[in-house]
Amino acid sequence: MRAAMDAPHTERAGGDAGPAAESAGAARFADRVKTGVIWRSGSQIVGQLIAWTATFLVIRLLSPGDYGLVAMTGVVLTFLDLFKGWGFASALVREERTDSRRIGQAFALLIALNATLAAIQVACAPLAARYFQQPMVADLLRVQALFYLANPFTALGHALLARRLEFKAQSRIDLIASIASAATACGFALAGAGIWTLVAAPAALWYTRAAGYVVAAKMWRLRPRFALRGAGDIIRYGTAMIGVQLCWFVQSQADIFIGGRALDPHRLGIYTTALFLTQILAAKFVPPLNEVAFAAYSRIQGRPDMVQNAFLKSARLILLVALPFYFGLAATAEPLALTVLGPKWAETARIIPILALAMPMMTLQIMCGPTITALGKARLALRNGIAGALIMPLAFAVGIRWGGIGLAWAWLAGMAALLAATLALSLPSIGVSFRAMAGAVTPPLAAAIAMAVGVVALDSLLPPLGPGARLALLVPAGAALYAGLLLAFARPIVAEVLALVRRMPAPQAL
Repeated sequence: MRAAMDAPHTERAGGDAGPAAESAGAARFADRVKTGVIWRSGSQIVGQLIAWTATFLVIRLLSPGDYGLVAMTGVVLTFLDLFKGWGFASALVREERTDSRRIGQAFALLIALNATLAAIQVACAPLAARYFQQPMVADLLRVQALFYLANPFTALGHALLARRLEFKAQSRIDLIASIASAATACGFALAGAGIWTLVAAPAALWYTRAAGYVVAAKMWRLRPRFALRGAGDIIRYGTAMIGVQLCWFVQSQADIFIGGRALDPHRLGIYTTALFLTQILAAKFVPPLNEVAFAAYSRIQGRPDMVQNAFLKSARLILLVALPFYFGLAATAEPLALTVLGPKWAETARIIPILALAMPMMTLQIMCGPTITALGKARLALRNGIAGALIMPLAFAVGIRWGGIGLAWAWLAGMAALLAATLALSLPSIGVSFRAMAGAVTPPLAAAIAMAVGVVALDSLLPPLGPGARLALLVPAGAALYAGLLLAFARPIVAEVLALVRRMPAPQAL
């Protein structure tokens, strides 16, 4: 097993291999990263199409109040989830070499932490119910405590495969888990299970994923080692990542923590569903690509020029897709909400455009994370996290005075300030100038803004139509306009994307 774990390092260029071997090694590495990006992004698209189909069916069957109650439990789950120990597993990805002893130590840490978290959640469930003044919250949290038992297998298996850049296996596991979760959600909702549908579906996702990683990473061969002598670096790195994640929790959950006490379940459900819709890309597609980026940056951390080029190219390509999605949401919010969510969710149409304009900034901000952590700059990652933990709660505390719409405006103002702070802290360490960053972002941003203006203008000229018909006209028109603008004014970017697809390497056994 050790030979397999150390395999990626035999491919690193350098030493006496000479320039030709170094060039060949870099080419092989680039091919493996491209394969990882393609598999992770492709499987994520398929998986999310399946998940969205199930989600929007369930949304039509359940009530906003159900989603509001689950959002309240989500604050507790997300907080305790910070301590599940993924940082201990991620430390294995960054190590030059590892062995079965260190893997067993990480496994033991994961088991101990997650068993403790499950017990804490059960004990704290009544306190959370009293805070939100909703007794049902306690019952939900007690059942959701079972989620933690899947974490050790998922976290360690994920790290072992990521270390070997085996993203094809990860993608298959995630796709199968998405199918299991979607089937569970539809089955429970159609059977009239109500709010328990929102508990059963993620449980199916977590446990299917855990089982997949056990098989793919051959984890039945592993034994946890509770003797932790010599595991200090794993513990230090994992603890630093917990600090970063704690700041992320404060940043991302402060709106629910504040809004859950000030808003009733219906209004909170309206807000959280609008937030879910606008965060689909940032929450579902960017993190898997960041996983590929983290593993890749970890392998090239000794080559600053490669890191800089990879970061700029990643930002440009991801925003090329993300920006038209976000600005398209803002331009078509009303027909989209009525068509996809249904008439009882019409109130989300006021909130979606504001949140959609905040999400491009969030996407770029979270892309800085894997770069600086892979470079070993945990303190810098923590500073970025602290900035978010200070800025966003303050914005939400002010915005809640105007209800759900105020929280949306808080997202927009807060993310603008947080992105500025993150770039100011991160870009010098990555070695990227603000001018280079602006050059990567400006073409897709300008095209997306022009597209949104064109879609709004077209919508105003349309005769009275139903929301579905309006959406069917506006979406392809916006896509065509965006593609045309890129071809006219940013042809090199289009050529870069086409070249990446054409050079897609065949999957290799790693």
